Amino acid sequence: MMPLYWDDAYPIALALRAAHPGVDPLSVDWETLHRWVVALPEFADDPRLKDPLRLEEIQREWLEEVLAHG
Repeated sequence: MMPLYWDDAYPIALALRAAHPGVDPLSVDWETLHRWVVALPEFADDPRLKDPLRLEEIQREWLEEVLAHG
């Protein structure tokens, strides 16, 4: 299991998809998304380093993954 950092948008998106199957990524608000990211067992970064651009990138990657693979 590789550690995840804020810059790892795609791997974080994959982990979120696995942890929250069936969730529409666009229905998740920033605070919930932040909580879910830092709750991932692989997450090893500073939770305080979040910013809207990083959260948006994670959400976009997650959405693209859901759209591509159902």
